[in-house]
Amino acid sequence: MIVVHAGSVAGGHSGVVHRRTGPEASDFALFIVAGVALWIVRRALRRRFARTGEMSAED
Repeated sequence: MIVVHAGSVAGGHSGVVHRRTGPEASDFALFIVAGVALWIVRRALRRRFARTGEMSAED
């Protein structure tokens, strides 16, 4: 149990604080992934509701 705890602490943070000068690469990656996810969900919902709209127009 102690070995697992020591390994997780050693790999976490060095303890040195660095001043933030701007967005990191991970910030941009997160923004891009969120944008792609929104695009996929909106496209899927448009297709879903386009199909239901055709069905109700035939009735």
